[in-house]
Amino acid sequence: MAAKNLDTEVVPARSTQHATFVVERTYDATPAQVFSAWAEPAAKAHWFAGSDESKLLKREMDFRVGGRECVVGKWSNDVVTSFESLYQDIVPNQRIVYSYDMHQDDKRISVSLATIEFKPEGAGTRLIITEQGAFLDDYDDAGSREAGTRWLLEKIEVALRKNA
Repeated sequence: MAAKNLDTEVVPARSTQHATFVVERTYDATPAQVFSAWAEPAAKAHWFAGSDESKLLKREMDFRVGGRECVVGKWSNDVVTSFESLYQDIVPNQRIVYSYDMHQDDKRISVSLATIEFKPEGAGTRLIITEQGAFLDDYDDAGSREAGTRWLLEKIEVALRKNA
């Protein structure tokens, strides 16, 4: 539904839905090893990617406070998705905080804040991800962001085993 402004121009209706989730996972690797999977561009490229149904179009990563990361992919249905982040806080082997937005084609669908914590647990690491998202203009996430995060955490497990 559209609303009219004072100039009688038709303006699309806007909406925002908020969601927060926390995902925890324990890995048989040190905090430094798990942190490196997030911090090193080559290591992250092994797990932070779309499925076999997508083709990578662009990958850039500048891992530092104030640095940016961008991953763009095209799906088999020709939809182009993009992830663009800004690193807000980095404490080596302990914490990463970044804000990011997601696009489908040219439409921004969400803006989020993600905090990744790396906690020693025995000989391994407990990873805690807290994400707070704003889903925009009738984009109904229906839990897919959390499901996608869990899927990526499985891919980290595989990448860590290969590097062990």
